[in-house]
Amino acid sequence: MVPGEHIDIGGLGKAPGLTHLDEAGRACMVDISGKPEAYREAVAECRITMNPNTLALIERGEGPKGEVFGVARVAAIMAAKNTSSIIPMCHPIALTGVDVDFVADEAAGAVDVRVAVRTLGRTGAEMEALSGAAVAALTVYDMCKAVDRSMTIGDLRLVFKSGGKSGVFFRDNDGPPDDVPNREDVPNHEDVLNREGGLNREGGLGCEDRRRHEEER
Repeated sequence: MVPGEHIDIGGLGKAPGLTHLDEAGRACMVDISGKPEAYREAVAECRITMNPNTLALIERGEGPKGEVFGVARVAAIMAAKNTSSIIPMCHPIALTGVDVDFVADEAAGAVDVRVAVRTLGRTGAEMEALSGAAVAALTVYDMCKAVDRSMTIGDLRLVFKSGGKSGVFFRDNDGPPDDVPNREDVPNHEDVLNREGGLNREGGLGCEDRRRHEEER
């Protein structure tokens, strides 16, 4: 394919594995009415890098627009609940829980964001988790841009999902497993959520959320 070349997908038929295209290659919303309800969970993370002085302001609660993490946490929850309003083919789903954690890395001048979303339904919550993490980081930027417009947001990624036909996915240094049928088959499930490359919730602001999460299971 030549860079910039236009491809008319209308004549290509349905691409293998792309469920949001019909047989004519047109975008469509997948019918999930025949799928069984299942407990589903998704965890997404991202990082916002900033001037170390900006991070110090945040930690002292002296941001130019007020307390940063509290506002960003609410924004993440709102974004997760409204994901289907901004992602065209995303189904509206009833969320049963949203946890939002922030971990400051003073040495790197960065904040790691983790959003964990849970639902009991017919489709997964990956987009809700990703949307929540992205909007949390964008809110941190908005709250602090008056003192630091050089902040950068990156590494937005899904780090864990469970439930549904595709089973469990988790991200680590070796990549996701090829064939894990369900969450019970993953040893040390709590360790999976805290593998190297992901946030350690025990060291962040989500310890109480973790305790409540376990009580709900």
